[in-house]
Amino acid sequence: MSVHIDISGLRPERIAVVPSPLAELGMALHALAEPGHHPGLQGWATGVTARLDPHLADRMCEADFLWRTTFSDLFLPCAGIPGGTTLPGATLAEDLDLLDKLTDEQFVDAALEFTCALPYGTQCPDVLCDVELRQRALELAAARGPQQLRFSRRLLDDPPRIRAWLREFLEDCDEAFFADAWSRLRHQLAADARHKTDLLRHKGVAEALASVSPAVALDEAAGRITIDKLRQGQTAIGNGGLLLIPTILGWPHLSVLHRHGWHPVVHYPVGSPELAAPPSVEQLTLRMTALSHPVRMQLCRNLARSMYTTSELVQIHGMTAPEISRHLGVLKKAALITTRRRGRYVLHQLDVAVVARLGSDFLEALLR
Repeated sequence: MSVHIDISGLRPERIAVVPSPLAELGMALHALAEPGHHPGLQGWATGVTARLDPHLADRMCEADFLWRTTFSDLFLPCAGIPGGTTLPGATLAEDLDLLDKLTDEQFVDAALEFTCALPYGTQCPDVLCDVELRQRALELAAARGPQQLRFSRRLLDDPPRIRAWLREFLEDCDEAFFADAWSRLRHQLAADARHKTDLLRHKGVAEALASVSPAVALDEAAGRITIDKLRQGQTAIGNGGLLLIPTILGWPHLSVLHRHGWHPVVHYPVGSPELAAPPSVEQLTLRMTALSHPVRMQLCRNLARSMYTTSELVQIHGMTAPEISRHLGVLKKAALITTRRRGRYVLHQLDVAVVARLGSDFLEALLR
């Protein structure tokens, strides 16, 4: 599974790498709502939460589904401006002005993404005018709880009111905690943007995209960028360009805006060495499949503790050598075990670091 961006005919100068204060504020809100996604930010999130005005904290819960369960495209409004050449604002106020330039239809469409009522990658009727689509959106919002239903009703009944509410809320967040964070983050984000721009100019598009993330690949012959993600999607630059936006607070999330009628954006994380070599979706599938078999789980339990030869594992598990070899082959193909030769013996051992990245609960079960 992956998201594809058709960049046929794209000139390097139409690729822009620019930080966005509004996008980073959206990631700040997400980190506050889901601190478990961002263990490195827990100290910052705890400090912000402790100082937060109770009234602002309540307002933060009114529409947290815009940044908790989804990262709403409302935080990347430059992509919705016709022409495909609009860049994020240099300040939060400028970014919010771009948000104000979206039509009511665009605003509502993006805000309702959490309901999954509207097609994302294809054109759909205007939910503000289509009675059946409106009812469907409300039904799906209701299934997610009364809070989402109240917000969706207000959004559909009076979009300008919700737009004004959201802008005021984001301005208050800026005053309460984000301005201080942005003053520290913007220099690192700007430095990363300059580095990627230099790569574009001197090394080419493929080199620049490779530096964004190992999950981003360019097929120059096909004129297509592929982003390795657990979802399907596709979009094209059309007559516009491609926008790359770095984030620090958003690590490890690699987001791709491919909404129909909007211009593509890759919102990529920077600043963490752990991002250097994330497994591909294919590798992750191989590993999960390999670990799903009870015999291989038992093998992993032994191999987590010590190195074993194939013949030793045959004796331990009471199986034939070909059977053990077949299971070891599956684990090795999934890069879950390592092998080393010692004289005439081949020793196998579990790569505990790889398994730990898959899940601490599984590793604990193996080791207890």
